[in-house]
Amino acid sequence: MTPEIFVKARSTLFIPSMTENTFPNIIQNTTGFQSLTETINWLQAESFDLKKNLSTSGVLLFRGFPVSSAEDFDSFSSAFNYGEFTYQESLSNAVRINKTPKVFTANEAPADVEIFLHHEMAQTPSYPEKIFFCCLSPASKGGETPVCRSDKVFNELSEKHPKWLSKFESLGLKYTTVMPPSDELNSGQGRGWRSTLSVYDEKEAEEKLKALGYSWKWLKDKSLLATSPALPAISVLPDGSKSFFNQIIAAYRGWKTLENSSVPPVTFGDGEFIEENILNSIVAIASRFTTLLEWKTGDVALVDNRRVMHGRHPYSGVNKREVLVSLARDS
Repeated sequence: MTPEIFVKARSTLFIPSMTENTFPNIIQNTTGFQSLTETINWLQAESFDLKKNLSTSGVLLFRGFPVSSAEDFDSFSSAFNYGEFTYQESLSNAVRINKTPKVFTANEAPADVEIFLHHEMAQTPSYPEKIFFCCLSPASKGGETPVCRSDKVFNELSEKHPKWLSKFESLGLKYTTVMPPSDELNSGQGRGWRSTLSVYDEKEAEEKLKALGYSWKWLKDKSLLATSPALPAISVLPDGSKSFFNQIIAAYRGWKTLENSSVPPVTFGDGEFIEENILNSIVAIASRFTTLLEWKTGDVALVDNRRVMHGRHPYSGVNKREVLVSLARDS
């Protein structure tokens, strides 16, 4: 069982040190705070220790706290005093809807679409270091958020497949995506090129892509095929350990490809194709270090985006799954 920390209603709280096997770390408000104000005051007082524990665990799951709206979630996440990372400034191609300036829906992809493990925006030059999730309503069935320790994936690859890992580390990765001319709500990556790039026309899009080091091609239907520059496949974490930080699994298993195209969604940084047996091995290794966040109403999860991948299982049932997100920089 995952260890739990039971929060009492007092101004300060000793939070036990994490161990590397505590994943995720659950902080349970069993007999404590009744108001959001109490909760915010406690979070601000304990933010140093909470952040320290996050750096070891990778995920903190806050359960039973009085969070019931997008505005409550905005206040909760703001209490950590991280730097802002708005969705508008990102290059993510997931369709999302803002609820407050800092809070938006997790993904507008249909319920039957699985979103595979990934590090948020690792396929772009700019990404958030921290991710907050908030469940306002869990699905009747399914809808869990899988989370995976990518530092452990790195260690496993280092031990079992050092040549592969060395190649990833030296060459990095290139990602190829197709952005539609307008937002498509029936896709996990249906954000159109205008909103993805925050531009109004093709000329502005090309100028932005050129500045970012991308190559591109306009398609007959006015969609945009864009290939990133070589981006790192590995991240060095603050404690000196390394993480398999990328979007290989999501790109391989879930990204839309151009019909009749010979270019896969992800390649080595020099354009060389990644052999399928390598990709399948990575998927298998990641599955061994993955656990599920099984949402309850009011849950808030804080995820270290550089250490932990996440995804979304399909869902169904009468209850509509409503999970919100807020992104943050370390400073």
